[in-house]
Amino acid sequence: PQIWWLDPELTYGNAKPFVFTQGHSVCNRSFFPCFDTPAVKCTYSATVKATGIQVLMSATQSTYLEEEGVYQFYMEYPVPAYLVALVAGDLIHADIGPRSRVWAEPCLLPTAISKLSGMVERWLTAAESLYGPYIWGRYDIVFLPPSFPIVAMENPCLTFIISSILESDEFLIIDVIHEVAHSWFGNAVTNATWEEMWLSEGLATYAQRRITTETYGAAFTCLETAFRLDALHRQMKLLGEDNPVSKLQVKLEPGVNPSNLMNLFTYEKGYCFVYYLSQLCGDPRHFDSFLRAYIEKYKFTSVVAQDLLDSFLNFFPELKEQCVESKAGLEFERWLNATGPPLAEPDLSQGSSLTRPVEILFKLWTTEPLDSAAAASSVDLTKWRTFQTVLFLDRLLDGSPLPRGVIKKLSECYSSQLDSMNAEIRIRWLQIVVRNDYYPDLYKVRRFLENQMSRMYTIPLYEDLCTGTLKSFALEIFYQTQNQLHPNLRKTIQQILSQGLNPLPAIDPTAVAADTPAMVLEDKVSEATNGAISLRDVNVSA
Repeated sequence: PQIWWLDPELTYGNAKPFVFTQGHSVCNRSFFPCFDTPAVKCTYSATVKATGIQVLMSATQSTYLEEEGVYQFYMEYPVPAYLVALVAGDLIHADIGPRSRVWAEPCLLPTAISKLSGMVERWLTAAESLYGPYIWGRYDIVFLPPSFPIVAMENPCLTFIISSILESDEFLIIDVIHEVAHSWFGNAVTNATWEEMWLSEGLATYAQRRITTETYGAAFTCLETAFRLDALHRQMKLLGEDNPVSKLQVKLEPGVNPSNLMNLFTYEKGYCFVYYLSQLCGDPRHFDSFLRAYIEKYKFTSVVAQDLLDSFLNFFPELKEQCVESKAGLEFERWLNATGPPLAEPDLSQGSSLTRPVEILFKLWTTEPLDSAAAASSVDLTKWRTFQTVLFLDRLLDGSPLPRGVIKKLSECYSSQLDSMNAEIRIRWLQIVVRNDYYPDLYKVRRFLENQMSRMYTIPLYEDLCTGTLKSFALEIFYQTQNQLHPNLRKTIQQILSQGLNPLPAIDPTAVAADTPAMVLEDKVSEATNGAISLRDVNVSA
């Protein structure tokens, strides 16, 4: 499960085969023999033989013996097994800073350079001013094909990022800065057990937001935080406040893959706890000093929550006295072991210049009676930041299905504008279209899915299509596009499509050309599902 082999057709350039590994959380045991736990760290060396393709690994040193076609890698610092990573394919590079370069397929490299040149050094410098020296030497980035199963992975010296994110500037910024933050929190100091994953993700999210505040200002950081906390509450509503996975110290049952515990509580509830700690000491800069000392003390080791909290109280003895004297203590135990939402959330008032317009526009569109002219003229979405637009669309999505007249007017006002925006914005609008069964814009859903090979931009739409009345429409698109999807993604979508039905039989993709007429395709689907599904139910291909 750790090694992903891609035929050339699943890359952007369609030129050469591609392979990458993804070890988080416990997959590297299928790559090489190891103690596959974050509690164990070691250095490593590797020899890789390959001809005609570029090979990279998460290592501090590398050499290439061209006459033998052999790459040699060495990681001189101890790392947990999940941070050993390899990628190989049609990759070329360009320097984007004094200690950073970007790797990508040739057709993507110019875009990657234009988005990141000079930026990574700025973020590294800001992080170093907060948390001490960057200890890994180089910070390189490799952009992977859309089959990469997550957005980004903090492999030391070589961050892996999905290429699909390149079109969404603000998401790219946040994702790279988050992985930069992991260089201190997660890579240098690691959670010793997957039951306390927040020690990496919560601290990295806090550090990420300190870095963005230093480089882009508090308002932008508050906007991004509001967007993420909205998502946290959405997940909590789905899972229920008593769900044990909402604990920061979650219990990992035998046989459960720790990756199943990766959720927004790990990131955002963890962040809120770290923010709470920063407020206890009165000044974020005092807390930065503590974190710098924490990194220095524990770097290249793995820790548990008690290590962090003991160090915190020792660094701030006045808080330690308060903890001893107060019967209530400092509520560390409740933060770690209570289910439900964070006990406290950060003050985001510094972002009101960016979040308030979103709240006003949402209220205009959802207050009855609807004054669509006033709503439409109040804001020019093309002037908004991406995070403002996605926050607005997410709130509309939460309120769906909307009254019929509202979705119609929303489409008239915004649909054509949104067509030219990035995929993070477009997918949210298309989810609104699906959840509201708004047939006039369904052709845009088809067009979007026909051009997407990424898990992050396909799964949400297929889930929404299959939850409502549009499953036959989803089947039609899937059978026309499945051979452009990685087998793992194809299998996941098949599972979504088969919910509530007998398991979907495999249909030979070579027997269904991309331009198969809907009537011919319908016969194949109807035959495969014993007549349970008819594409005539929703004939949108016309």
